[in-house]
Amino acid sequence: MPRIDAPAAPRTVAGETPLALLRRARRTNRALAVAHPDAHCELDFTTPLELLVATVLSAQTTDVRVNQVTPVLFARYPSAADYAAADVEDIEQIIRPTGFFRAKAKSLVGLGRALVERHDGEVPADLDALVALPGVGRKTANVVLGDAFGVPGLTVDTHFGRLVRRLGWTTEEDPVKVETAVGELIEKREWTLLSHRLIFHGRRVCHSRRPACGACAIAQLCPSAGIGETDPAAAAALVRPY
Repeated sequence: MPRIDAPAAPRTVAGETPLALLRRARRTNRALAVAHPDAHCELDFTTPLELLVATVLSAQTTDVRVNQVTPVLFARYPSAADYAAADVEDIEQIIRPTGFFRAKAKSLVGLGRALVERHDGEVPADLDALVALPGVGRKTANVVLGDAFGVPGLTVDTHFGRLVRRLGWTTEEDPVKVETAVGELIEKREWTLLSHRLIFHGRRVCHSRRPACGACAIAQLCPSAGIGETDPAAAAALVRPY
């Protein structure tokens, strides 16, 4: 099987009924739970505000890079009021390594002001209230709800979207439509952990250009198995460590 150099188109299982798809999706989730038992949010945080800020910073960069700057940021700005009163240039200097630092710094100041004005400085545990905040979309809101408040949510990032299309769970590209389609397949109580499992698998095994199909724990459940490296040894070499 030749190695691909571009993302594969989404595949579906020919003749699969809605019930068969639901059962396969749930079996896949269980297999991912075994493959990635420690799947979790990879952003470092101790409070809902810290997670909200870290998730805003994670746009267009890695969690590793965000975790490198947040210790200083969190120590200097421990509350929403601190962000609201912050010097934007000071925040810019701290978060510069995350990229797009000017826009992100403005978002953090605006976020702090909105939290103070609308929510007495507290992060709301409500989807509509969260997405109404500056710099916060559904993906960020679902991360905060799931990991800071224990409210189930599906985090449709690039890894999540790529994997559910390769798995044939949906052919949708729009994140909201993807969220709806997957939500109809997987039990709500599993949404947050499913998100982490898919993101872990996408970062470590099911890469965008060269998925490690020969080392994939869910290959037998995936209609796209074989689009990447199928040789077990070569595939294992592609798997990224935790």
